[in-house]
Amino acid sequence: MARVTLGRTDIAVEDYCLGTMTWGTQTSEAGAHEQMDHALDAGLNFLDTAEMYPVNPVRAETAGLTETIIGNWNANTGKRDQWVIATKHSGARAELRDGQGIGPDTVREVLEGSLRRLQTDYVDLYQFHWPNRAHYHFRRNWQFDPSAQPSGRQTQDEFAAIMEVLKDLVAEGKIRAFGLSNETAWGTMRWIDAAQATGGPRVAAIQNEYSLMCRHYDTDMAEVGYQEDVTLLAFSPLAAGLLTGKYADGAVPDGSRKSINSALGDRATDRSDRATAAYLGVARDHGLDPVHMTLAWTASRPFPTIPIFGATTTPQLDHILAGRHLTLSDEVQDALSKAHRANPMPF
Repeated sequence: MARVTLGRTDIAVEDYCLGTMTWGTQTSEAGAHEQMDHALDAGLNFLDTAEMYPVNPVRAETAGLTETIIGNWNANTGKRDQWVIATKHSGARAELRDGQGIGPDTVREVLEGSLRRLQTDYVDLYQFHWPNRAHYHFRRNWQFDPSAQPSGRQTQDEFAAIMEVLKDLVAEGKIRAFGLSNETAWGTMRWIDAAQATGGPRVAAIQNEYSLMCRHYDTDMAEVGYQEDVTLLAFSPLAAGLLTGKYADGAVPDGSRKSINSALGDRATDRSDRATAAYLGVARDHGLDPVHMTLAWTASRPFPTIPIFGATTTPQLDHILAGRHLTLSDEVQDALSKAHRANPMPF
């Protein structure tokens, strides 16, 4: 595995990140702790969570449980310092704080709740899960309407006020770095401007959906990431399991994400079936495991990128880790590019 530095910070992480969003629903606490042990033994040191986790489904009564599970591991092992831990302020989720958004009056309270559950004094990377304003992520791109947003001036004033709180939290040692999630190129640049104007923490990373099947990041955001040193933390790099091959030919394994959410967050479409078949065909033609191929492709992008992968079970985790040294040939990269051009927007 290779080391990647998050943005312009001094935080160095391995180039794969362990996701945790099903810990507490599909994965038990014992199973989650086993995954943390296995991943650490394999050389991983980067873990991502959020105050609203677990998912499948998100519920008010379980929000924070994933952080609690991680916190219990920290307390039981005394190895908190061996992990770079990222978590998120979940913003205007109806399940949390009656839909109250991200603001200068919520950031400290929400962070301190995460710190208590994680049983730690600091978070390495603190992220904002969604913008308060309307955005195009999670299939909203089909009818995105920026005119529904507040004015740019209002948004920038809001960012500046929040940045003052973040600056204080950095000074207090409660966060080491700041990141975004489900943001746009415009929003990312305005956060960078707010940091420069206030002396607050610069955007180090952005966590957006990115995979062979979901490539909205590839244009404006890729340029921002490259030119401004913002590391992409690519969530759903396996397209919610579509690119593993486990759903091929209509299969729905028991306990899989599709058995709980048949539409896979509107990813399961006729177009995605065709695209999945094309990518699985590339793996088959070149004798590659599709999971290993897909994650290796994500980690090889020409802008700073770290795939976030999740595993329901430890055997799934071990399977993913077995391919972490794979480097794709030019021939495979070319075949994947041709499959993308033939299936440009599967969902």
